[in-house]
Amino acid sequence: MSKILVVDDEAIITMELEEQLHAMGYTVAGMAASGENAIEKARRLSPDLVLMDIVMPGKLNGIEAAKIITGELGIPVVFVTSYADDAIIEKAKQAGPYGYIVKPFNGMEIKAAIEVALFRKTAEQELRKTAPAILEKSTRDKEGDEEDETGAEYIDLPEIKTVLLKDIFTDIVLFLYVDPTLKDPIFKFAIEAGLKQGGRNFFAYHRSILQKYFLKEIRDKDLFTRRIKKGEVYLLPGILEKCSESLPKDPSAGTLQILFDFSETEEFSDIIAVKDLILAKKSQGIPLSGIIAVNMADIDHNQIKLLSDGIAKIIISTGKETTLSFAHRSFPSDAVTVVPQATIDDVVKRSLEPVILALLEKPISGYDIVHEIHSRYNVLIPQARIYTYLYDLEKNGYLVVKTSGKSKLYSPTDAGRKYIHTRLNEFKFVFRHILGDGVTAIPPSERK
Repeated sequence: MSKILVVDDEAIITMELEEQLHAMGYTVAGMAASGENAIEKARRLSPDLVLMDIVMPGKLNGIEAAKIITGELGIPVVFVTSYADDAIIEKAKQAGPYGYIVKPFNGMEIKAAIEVALFRKTAEQELRKTAPAILEKSTRDKEGDEEDETGAEYIDLPEIKTVLLKDIFTDIVLFLYVDPTLKDPIFKFAIEAGLKQGGRNFFAYHRSILQKYFLKEIRDKDLFTRRIKKGEVYLLPGILEKCSESLPKDPSAGTLQILFDFSETEEFSDIIAVKDLILAKKSQGIPLSGIIAVNMADIDHNQIKLLSDGIAKIIISTGKETTLSFAHRSFPSDAVTVVPQATIDDVVKRSLEPVILALLEKPISGYDIVHEIHSRYNVLIPQARIYTYLYDLEKNGYLVVKTSGKSKLYSPTDAGRKYIHTRLNEFKFVFRHILGDGVTAIPPSERK
């Protein structure tokens, strides 16, 4: 298993990282509390990756230490820091980091960053093996005997693209994933969508950390959760029957949103029985929607076919050993749109106000807003921009601040809820007007 060197001057952070890394199956090669100590241990221990804080005591900060570790030893460095303003990020980029995580972090973010960094390092090593042949061919094709001073250390990779899924939380969706660490942002968003719609929400899982985000909703019985222990999948149909029978006869008075995460697939026949019951209830007119999520790492193509039978909408989250292939007539389908990640970056950064406002429906901290934007859109926004806007809303009486532990949570006031609703509507009308889709704006008199 990969060896990780942890560098941070805060003992609490290093202890937390050590515990999480061990739980994930990594080996903690050592810990350091300064840039100089990090370099010394990197040279002596030869870790596979370094998790590096930026601001630390001593002559060398994390950025300067990372330049030496990466340049001299070729060891990938992932920054783990509380600083995310533009100036710090620009300096950090000079060290060629393989990742950038903003504190406070969670295990999902750490593991995802580590795996991506290690995969990138492996890919670069493979590219370097083929680089001499590529460079030799390129040189033969050139006129003269001039040497290529830039070398062939890096070869352009395909442009990153983002898949936009349309209207996926109004029906039954099959979510097939490979890497369990990348599923939680979709699950969290799905639960929030279900809670926003009202009705009843049922989350069943083998393993999950999402409950801590919805303690109030669980306490208020807006969200019912059930851990599926080994050998208990067969109990879900009975629970689902009771949930369905308790729904009001009028669909407008209440719906049922389900999220069933089968990260263990040994009881596959029971999983199929649950899926078939959900589809049967849907066909009977019961107002039921949600996600059936299955880890496809240990199932074959025949089992995937059984899972997808009868379900029109499917999300597939691929791993590095998984390839998707679409017939030219079937992709892109009406349910997805593919755009460059650069477009997402541009839109989110230039239209940050509606993005923040849309996240202020319940108490949330500035750190959580940064993480939520990064999880949903893969865009990193400096904390300073987030907090500047939050302070303005608070100053105008639209937000109140409550302290929860060490975090400051921002909640909308009554005036703030009206302001957010009106402001988001205004953005929608402007976007529709610019795009020219013929949608008629709601008159101001009819706005809530």
